[in-house]
Amino acid sequence: MIDLRLLREDPDRVRASQRARGEDVALVDALLSADELRRSSGVRFDELRSEQKSLGKLIPKATPEERAELLQKADRLKAEVRAADAAQDEADAEAKRLLLLLGNIVHEDVPVGGEEDFVVLETHGTIRDFGAEGFEPKDHLELGEALGAIDMERGAKVSGSRFYYLTGVGALLELALVNAAIAQATEAGFVPMLTPALVRPRAMEGTGFLGQAAENVYHLEKDDYYLVGTSEVPLAAYHMDEIIDADKLPLRYAGFSPCFRREAGTYGKDTRGIFRVHQFDKVEMFSYVDPADAEAEHRRLLDWEKQWLTGLELPFQVIDVATGDLGSSASRKFDCEAWIPTQGKYRELTSASNCDGFQARRLSVRMRDGKKVQPLATLNGTLCAVPRTIVAILENHQLPDGSVRVPEVLRPYLGGRELLEPVSK
Repeated sequence: MIDLRLLREDPDRVRASQRARGEDVALVDALLSADELRRSSGVRFDELRSEQKSLGKLIPKATPEERAELLQKADRLKAEVRAADAAQDEADAEAKRLLLLLGNIVHEDVPVGGEEDFVVLETHGTIRDFGAEGFEPKDHLELGEALGAIDMERGAKVSGSRFYYLTGVGALLELALVNAAIAQATEAGFVPMLTPALVRPRAMEGTGFLGQAAENVYHLEKDDYYLVGTSEVPLAAYHMDEIIDADKLPLRYAGFSPCFRREAGTYGKDTRGIFRVHQFDKVEMFSYVDPADAEAEHRRLLDWEKQWLTGLELPFQVIDVATGDLGSSASRKFDCEAWIPTQGKYRELTSASNCDGFQARRLSVRMRDGKKVQPLATLNGTLCAVPRTIVAILENHQLPDGSVRVPEVLRPYLGGRELLEPVSK
């Protein structure tokens, strides 16, 4: 959530942020009114409680005649205090409800617009000219089936559409990617983590995934658990309700977990293969930092993602995501998009988001610097979303005979194998 002081002192900035996101600007004024009512009802309750305490001191000293009148007044005050307390709780609950609906304040440098209004910041690598090499590239599913690596048919039979099996070298390729990603993250100072895939509502709400993203979250109603769509959720909640000494920052974690997404609203999009699926594995970087270091850490996360994709020898571009395509928690987000030859375009492989103090306030994660205690900043960055990375590797490194060259960075994790070769029928 945002800092309420910012809302009170500069509501126009908050309105501008909501407008840029394409969200309801009227929410800002509703929250201002609710906050004012919350504060005034608190003042009224405190005044009545003070009067009640003062009256309580007078009663023992009063004469019998005065005591009867004072006791009647005490009864009236008791009812008023009870009503004021209830009004204060109601006003506080409404202010909190509205505050949770408000997105993070977007960074001033974020391009304004929707999904297609991103700005390309840089490009890396060379896009292969398959025509010049004398063959037409196959898509990842055709390659994966020939390699004995991907089985969509049985995935659909067992679990339905957008499910799959990784088999043989496909399974080995996933394990190689995960091990290589964790190795890079560990070398960079991240603590490797295996995180829960089921979380309580507060963890999911605290990270901002029960707002605009709620339609893509799986909810187990009987037990009131949520399946995470990213290990960002359990990593953000790891230090929930804790105060961390400033000299221990930054804290960096690399989480590996299964991820689950309903993919609501994507009917007919990316239905072939494993680019957009309901379940996948991912290695996620997560940082807790001093707010003053948040922007620099954001760039560091992006640099680690660029290092990873460069090591996989993939052509990619870095984009500054537009305001209307940000998640509610992010003030700014950079995506790395890899070139997918058979689609003839760049597609998202990694994201790096700066959430400032937005998640920390919701989850009550604070830092202590001397006597000062304040929310810290959280950031997250995808290092390896496995299925999409496999898509990019198969398509970009394919050879005319249907085999696939293994990037050097992965060979130590595949027993030194240089090629993935088609299996015999």
